[in-house]
Amino acid sequence: MITSRSLYSAVGAGSLTVVSRMSVVGVPSSAASYAAGQDLAPAALRSAGLLEQLAASGLEVHDEGDLPHQAWSPDRDHPLAQNADQATMSVQQLADRLQPLLERGDMALVLGGNCTVALGVVAALRGLGAGAPGLLYVDRHYDMNTPQSTTDGALDWMGLAHALALPGCLDVLTDAFGRRPLLQADQVAWLGVEPRVATQWEREQADRLGLHVTTSQALAADPPAAALVALGHLPPGPLALHLDVDVMDFVDAPLAENTDCRNTGPTLDQVTEALTVAARDPRMRTLSIGELNPTRCAGDPDALPRFISSIARILTAATH
Repeated sequence: MITSRSLYSAVGAGSLTVVSRMSVVGVPSSAASYAAGQDLAPAALRSAGLLEQLAASGLEVHDEGDLPHQAWSPDRDHPLAQNADQATMSVQQLADRLQPLLERGDMALVLGGNCTVALGVVAALRGLGAGAPGLLYVDRHYDMNTPQSTTDGALDWMGLAHALALPGCLDVLTDAFGRRPLLQADQVAWLGVEPRVATQWEREQADRLGLHVTTSQALAADPPAAALVALGHLPPGPLALHLDVDVMDFVDAPLAENTDCRNTGPTLDQVTEALTVAARDPRMRTLSIGELNPTRCAGDPDALPRFISSIARILTAATH
């Protein structure tokens, strides 16, 4: 455990403000991904100085370690839903790790891994009994595919379909936390979606369910306003922020497993601006990161440090 700075920091002459504890949990898993790579993200972020930068920003940082490592391998017995048992076990372990941290009042930073981590985060928040949690899902994709709507077999863009218990989902993941669905449609707001990359199934489900979706273009045009509008659609319970790094222009921030997002989408600075506004929401309890593949930024040594500075800025806003 890394603990740094007092639980209190000075603000002005003779006054104090409470700084919340920040617990960090790594999920080094690419089991639900297209290939290995995202499993390296927690270690890469730590090695690049994430925890030290959070501490230098005035946060009391507690490193709660990593869940068991899972690297993707081809699941030829289940080609349309690969490594589902591993992926399910990972999100269940995450919920079990997070809930006692949240119960003691900590905020949590979850280092994925892939976007299925959002299910474990929401399950932990639901377990607090503090009202229906809300999820601000910052992603280029809906992540509402099922094993029947696409042939690639990667569960990392099927997570919210399973959280919403859409037709065609796997029981093992949909039932991972008992009562289904894990989320109702009005508990999620999407921020940064690029509709043209959605499957026809996802577009149909978005229309059927009346989802609140802010496009990539709207996010880039006015990040604070886009974030505030999305937050206004979420319930009053505890709030989870989830960031899939492929929402960003890959040329500006080459971090994502998905390299298709070139010269489109918001910049890292624009996403940071939106999430800083979101983090100031008093409901905010968690930030999770998905789809970061550190091999993508080997040719850009500034990419990870820039991203870490952004995460520190967002979380400082959440705790002051």
